Amino acid sequence: MTTVNVRLEREGDVAVIRLVNTAKLNPLTVPMQIELRAALAEVRGDPSYRAVLLTGEGKGFCVGADLSGLGRPEGDPRTLGAWTADMMTEQSTPLVLDLRSMPVPVVCGLNGAAAGAGVGLALSADIVVAARSAYFLMPFVPKLGLVPDLGSTWFLERLVGRSRATALTLLGDRLSAEEAVRWGLVWSCVDDTEFAAQSLALAQRLARLPAHGIGETRRAYDSAASSDLATQLAYETGRQREMIDRPEFLEGVAAFQQKREPSFAPRKG
Repeated sequence: MTTVNVRLEREGDVAVIRLVNTAKLNPLTVPMQIELRAALAEVRGDPSYRAVLLTGEGKGFCVGADLSGLGRPEGDPRTLGAWTADMMTEQSTPLVLDLRSMPVPVVCGLNGAAAGAGVGLALSADIVVAARSAYFLMPFVPKLGLVPDLGSTWFLERLVGRSRATALTLLGDRLSAEEAVRWGLVWSCVDDTEFAAQSLALAQRLARLPAHGIGETRRAYDSAASSDLATQLAYETGRQREMIDRPEFLEGVAAFQQKREPSFAPRKG
């Protein structure tokens, strides 16, 4: 699948989704959001895909809104703010939720700058791996008088804490890939020359997981974020009650006893 802004390729059982509007560093325009959601829907509907690698081409991953082309359709009576909010409700919010509910692990391969809404897009993935030259940039408050969007406030507060999230938002300074690793914002930072191979290798590794593993992991940590210890211990016990009786656990035990890697069946749909 190839559209104007997005290209979907297959690397074995990994879906590689590339943002390809390189001339403008992959701005998150309405057409790009529509095309990206279509690519995710195609992956969701094909059980032969077992992981997603979301990345960009060129020097940028995604620089957020295209301010040079911002405007309402001709004749639209809404204010720019009202039009933007409606667009976000119709496309941006579903895009983030699509990524967070994919039935397979999602890796963001941060090939370059993630700025503005591109920050939220990147952090919507389960794991972020960044090229050493990549960075995050939050220009919303100091440059535009806006609040961060696409879930950036939700992700940053949980990943790096209120103090760092607030400073990053108010100051608008670049956060390098290496510093992002130290903050716990991304999983790893690799040399640019090794980035493509290592980000794909990570997605391929995740593709070998049990099909139900990503959903269970997301739900477990979502539960932990809002539970006290006793409640979370009870949650974990309840999930083990069910999952130990699944065939994946039996395969894992057999593989351990036979000193081999486990082989898990793909998802059914």
